[in-house]
Amino acid sequence: MEIQRESMDTNVLIVGAGPAGLAAAIHLTNLIETARAKGELKGAAASDEFTMMIIEKSAELGDHALSGAVLDPKGLDELIPDWRERKAPLTVEVKKENLYYLSEKGTFGIPYTPPSMNNHGCYIVSLNQLVKWLGNIAEEKEIDVFTGMAGSAPIIEDGLFKGIITDDKGLDKDGKPKGNFEPGMELRANITILAEGPRGSMTRETVKQLNLDKGKNPQNYLTGVKELWEVPTGRMKAGTVYHTLGYPLGMGQYGGSFIYAMSDELISIGLASALNYQDPRFDPHGAFNDFKRHPLVSSLLEGGKMIRYGAKTIGEGGYFAMPKLYHDGLMLIGDTAGFLNSLRLKGIHLAMKTGIMAAETAFEALNKEDYSTKTLSNYHSRYRKSWAFTELWQVRNFHQGFDNGMIAGMVHFGAQMLTGGRGFTTRLNSEPDHLAMKKLIEMPSARLPIERKFDGELTIDKLTDVYASGAKHEENQPAHLRITDINICNDRCTEEYGNPCINFCPASVYEMVDDEQTGKKHLQISPSNCVHCKTCDIADPYGNITWTPPEGGGGPVFSQM
Repeated sequence: MEIQRESMDTNVLIVGAGPAGLAAAIHLTNLIETARAKGELKGAAASDEFTMMIIEKSAELGDHALSGAVLDPKGLDELIPDWRERKAPLTVEVKKENLYYLSEKGTFGIPYTPPSMNNHGCYIVSLNQLVKWLGNIAEEKEIDVFTGMAGSAPIIEDGLFKGIITDDKGLDKDGKPKGNFEPGMELRANITILAEGPRGSMTRETVKQLNLDKGKNPQNYLTGVKELWEVPTGRMKAGTVYHTLGYPLGMGQYGGSFIYAMSDELISIGLASALNYQDPRFDPHGAFNDFKRHPLVSSLLEGGKMIRYGAKTIGEGGYFAMPKLYHDGLMLIGDTAGFLNSLRLKGIHLAMKTGIMAAETAFEALNKEDYSTKTLSNYHSRYRKSWAFTELWQVRNFHQGFDNGMIAGMVHFGAQMLTGGRGFTTRLNSEPDHLAMKKLIEMPSARLPIERKFDGELTIDKLTDVYASGAKHEENQPAHLRITDINICNDRCTEEYGNPCINFCPASVYEMVDDEQTGKKHLQISPSNCVHCKTCDIADPYGNITWTPPEGGGGPVFSQM
């Protein structure tokens, strides 16, 4: 179908209104305002026709923002120094923390916490509320933010990044226009800043087309599954932080859990598990429910009520997995570029810092009216001189050190602590996560199903959790989960892996159902259950599933999360 699209020009386009994208917009506006007040504003930003815009795929700011989260405030200190006076929604300061190793029934306190894992001076936050607060500041500064608008394709011409095409609206399930059809627009920009979060759809295509990951490690991911619980007063004091290693993950799988007391009656609890696992039966949601059965956890949640649910992937590949951060007309910031400290499992402060550095580089480019790599490479230069580089360089080999299991990982970590992050070698390489999964013929035990029962109180089934995520999608639209070859799912994957998508999806999107005509089972997809974690896009052993943004802001609503 030939679609005629309108085109709109802007000077700066920011794709994604999370902490990175909003930080970039706010800081760039501050720089422009300061230069104007001093009479020093020049270049494109001095024009009366100067424009900057942010597009965000969620219906409301913060709806798709999900994290643990304990915030290191150093990025916020730089972005908004008076955040305390402005009453930033940093729920509670960390006052007590413990690190535990769990067996199936036992709890063992770890007496030594590495200084880099110390959370004192940090704050337990709801990322959803923090993004809304940043959005209010952007609104005060009259920054144009358009929600319910996603990118569908990058505009790359003669090797130059020119902008993006936004998503079409009003298509039916077969991709045919309905009565309310609105074609997406070409948004052309001098500078585009991609701030989509982990595994961003525009970033994925852009990195591939421009070969920005040449010579880099593949990005490695964890899937984080999280619930918010109301509990009887006194179970945990506000500001208490627990982290655990061990159960329910085996010695061969990297990951861990968190339990954060946001108040005396509200607990944030989650499990993050690496996606380079071997057993095709592994289920992040199921493992999370096993975790809640542990005596330490069940004693905290007993008599309480689960009120929110969410899941997301976490890019943990570290320094050597970060793509090239700039190109002609383009910069990558935040999680979309892999800015996450894998040891601390923290990225919000880094997201804000990258937004600040990108804004400073964009301001310089606007002054010169030069948007080439020559000028935008200064973003990378700023990064190399910043505390963000120092922090990530110190953990450059951390995640990869655990590729051969917990014991090997701890040995690597010990060596890295003694050598400033190097460990036994300058660079530990890695493979794409999905290559680690074993076929049934290699792991015969994987043919035996793992049975789990859910009591509806402590342990919650996937569909109930999906409801608690607030996920809503327009039903009559093209599926945003695109299968390249359904025959692979129905035949080859069934035989070789036992359809791991029904396990690794934490939202009951994929199901094998009986086909009356063939007498076999076939894959049935329920995109409306999707909570936008993007695990399927990463973990499918054939790379047969592609996650794309749904129409018009559809998806979860991570309020309070």
